[in-house]
Amino acid sequence: MIEIDGSVGEGGGQILRTSLALSMCTGQPFALTKIRAGRAKPGLMRQHLACVNAAADVCGAQVQGAELNSQSLIFTPGSVRAGDYVFNVGTAGSCTLVLQTVWPALMLADAPSHLKLGGGTHNPMAPPFHFLERAYAPLLAKLGAKADLALRRLGFYPAGGGEIDATIWPAGDSLQPFDLNDRGAKVESYAECFAPALPRSVARRELEQLGTGLGWSDAQLREAACRQNEGPGNALLATLVYDHVSEVFTAFGEKGVSAEQVAREVVREVRAYQVCHAALGPHLADQWALPLALGLWCRGGVASYTCTELTPHATTNFEVIERFLPVRFSSAAARGCITVAAKASDPPTGQFL
Repeated sequence: MIEIDGSVGEGGGQILRTSLALSMCTGQPFALTKIRAGRAKPGLMRQHLACVNAAADVCGAQVQGAELNSQSLIFTPGSVRAGDYVFNVGTAGSCTLVLQTVWPALMLADAPSHLKLGGGTHNPMAPPFHFLERAYAPLLAKLGAKADLALRRLGFYPAGGGEIDATIWPAGDSLQPFDLNDRGAKVESYAECFAPALPRSVARRELEQLGTGLGWSDAQLREAACRQNEGPGNALLATLVYDHVSEVFTAFGEKGVSAEQVAREVVREVRAYQVCHAALGPHLADQWALPLALGLWCRGGVASYTCTELTPHATTNFEVIERFLPVRFSSAAARGCITVAAKASDPPTGQFL
C-alpha cells in the first residue's frame, strides 16, 4: 500500500488524479490522506469524486472514502477493462480532468474504449478540450497511444452541460519515449473566441485586443461558431502550431472582467512562451510527465524535454509519479529555459500490470 500525503507540494487535486491513474496502470493500491489540503475547500468536491468513481469503474476497484468532502481515500485497483463508458460530473466541474484520469489506463488496455463525458469542457484551473485535442493528444500519439476526441457541446461554469466523446486506442507494446527539446519550425498561429449566448461585440473586442497585442492579422482572428443553447460562457484561445509540438493558451471571461483584460492575459502567456526557445509551456510540461514516465517504465532508458517554466503543480506531479514508478525526474536551467530529464531507474518490465 502506497501512502500519500495530499498536503505536500501544491496540495491540490492533481495528487489524487495522478495517484488514481498510476494505481490503475500498475495495480498498486494507495491510501491518500489530507486530500486537497492546500485548497480553500479541502476534500473531494464533485469533480474529484467523479474521477474516483470513473477510475473505480474502469478497473473494478475497491474504494473506501469515496464521498463528498472526504479527506481520505483508500483505492485498491482491479484489472483495467476496455469498454464503453459514460461519465458525467453532474455539475460544471471539469470532465476533461475525468478523461485525463482514466486515459493512461485505458490506453494500456487490450482493446479500444469509447467514452462519453459530461460536465465542464472549458474551465479555469483545468485543461480545456482544445488543449487536450491540439496539444496533449498529439504528443500521446507520437508516444504510440492514439486517441480521437470530439467536442459535442461546450460547457462553461456555472451551467456546465458540455459533452465530449473520446475513443482511446490500445497502445500495446508500441510506446516509444522520445526527446522533445525543440519546437521545430513554426507552422501557424491563430486565435478563437468562444462566447455562446453573449453579444458578438465581446468576441470582437477580445480578438481585436489580442491581435493588436501580438501583431496578428485579421485572418488569424476567428469568431468560433457556437450554439446558443450551450449557455453563457467565454473562452479566448491562442493556438501556436510548430513541427514538433502545438501549444494552446486560454483565458476565461467572467463577471466584472473586461474583454480587454481577458485578451491581455492570453497575450501575456503567449509572449512568455515566444521569448523562450523551450518546447513546452508550463501546463504541458506538467501533463506530459505521466505518459512519458509510463513509456520509460515499459522501455527503460532516458528521455528529456524542455519547458519555459516548472510550476509547483509540475514538481508535485513528479513526486507522485516517482512513488508509483521506477522513474526519476531531474531538471536544470540554462539559456532561459528548463530541461527536464526522466530516467527509468530499474530494468524495463516490458509489460503493464
